[in-house]
Parts: sequence; structure tokens; C-alpha cells
Amino acid sequence: MQHSARYVVMFAAAVCGFCSIFVASSAVLLKERQEANKALDVQKKVLTVAGLMGDKERLAADEVRRRFEKNVTPKIIELATGNPVEGIDAATFDQKEASADPKTSRAAPPNAAKVPRIPINAQIFEVIEDGVLRSVILPIEGKGLWSTLYGFLALDPDGRTINGITFYQHGETPGLGGEVDNPRWKALWTGRLAFDENWQPAIAVTKGSAGPPEEDPHRVDGLSGATITSRGVTYLLAFWLGPDGFEPYLKKMRSERGT
Repeated sequence: MQHSARYVVMFAAAVCGFCSIFVASSAVLLKERQEANKALDVQKKVLTVAGLMGDKERLAADEVRRRFEKNVTPKIIELATGNPVEGIDAATFDQKEASADPKTSRAAPPNAAKVPRIPINAQIFEVIEDGVLRSVILPIEGKGLWSTLYGFLALDPDGRTINGITFYQHGETPGLGGEVDNPRWKALWTGRLAFDENWQPAIAVTKGSAGPPEEDPHRVDGLSGATITSRGVTYLLAFWLGPDGFEPYLKKMRSERGT
């Protein structure tokens, strides 16, 4: 049976309308769950870099939240001064969104990490066990070969010794630059020193092999076949440990702790 052109148009419009309503409704209904899953993923990565959760450990969501709430305190700081910021919910703050919005960020100066914009306020995490500060965790990002790498760097309370590093989002080549995810490579960072004696960023991914931390404290083994990604990691760390990144906060922390 043939239908008129008007019928076909009206039927197509009705189907499109129904699909639009269905998609919009699904997006609204699932938004809360999506936000919860995103927050949970951040908590997992913070716990991992803090050494409170194994790389291959599989925990229920409730256990992830319990460990996070027990040991980790998220805080918002003004990046330029390192001072704490009141009135912003640290638990729901999205630094990516803040960096992308001209109202809550500024253009970054030219930099080797190719960071385009810097958030006015940044989110850091303090790991506290038995009332004692064990580690501070800083968000880091910068360009690799194919993508922007997003991760976290954990520092000892001395503000210099590296406790861990992890990258939770990137598009680097599996088996090459993608080895930034490899637990064996990430384990090489523990005990290295982020700064030299003059508190200048000094940690770098070298070409080839580095010595043990006590003999070669400022270098980490390069990623085989991934020179550009390795350089990218060096550049992004230099940027976020420098004056346009977390240097003011780390200076303030060292001063307060007398280190």
C-alpha cells in the first residue's frame, strides 16, 4: 500500500520527535549516574597514585568511597598564590571545565607542554592518615604524541620526593607511548626528586635507562619507541611544577612545614 508524501513526512517527523524526546530524557535521567561514575573514577585514580589502592585491585564502589573519604581531603586553591579558596565545592569541582571556560581560566604563556589555558582555581588532594599529612596529589596535563595526557602526581610532604604518578586519560599508541599506564614504569617514579637543590623542576624522562633513585634521583627510564611521549611527560611536569602551575602552592606548603 502506497502512502501520500504528506503521510510520509508526518510519520518521519513523529519518529524524529519521539527519538529526540527519548534521547533528551535519557541524558537527563542518566546525568546524575554519569556524574557519580566520573567522581568515582577520579577517586580510584587518586587512591592508586596515593598507594591506597593497587593498580589491579578491584573494589566495590562503596569501598572506594570509604577509603577516599577516610584518607583523602580534596581542596581548592588559587593557582597563582597557592592560597585556599572558600565557597567552591571541592568534591564536585571540575578542573577541565574550569580550564576551558574563559571566565574561570587564563591563557597560558607559550610552553613546551602545549597547555593552552590555566584554571584560576585548581583542585589538589591531601592524603592524611592518623591525622598526619602523608602526601599531596596534584593534577597534571600536557601534550604527548597524539593526545593530551591527564594524570596525577603524588609528592611527599617535603614537596620534593615523588610518591607516585598515574595517567588516567590519553590517546597514545598502545605498547609505545601508551606504556605510561604500565605499573612497572610507574613504579620507577617512587623516590625520585621532582626538584633540584635550588627548587627548580628537575625530574625528567630520559632516553634509555636511568639509575636507581638514590644514584639518579632526577631521571626516569624512557619509554621505548616513544620519544615524543617521553618528552611530553617531562615537559608537562616542568610546567605544572613551575611558576604557572603549583610552585606557589608548594612554596607555601614548604614554608608552613618548615622544610
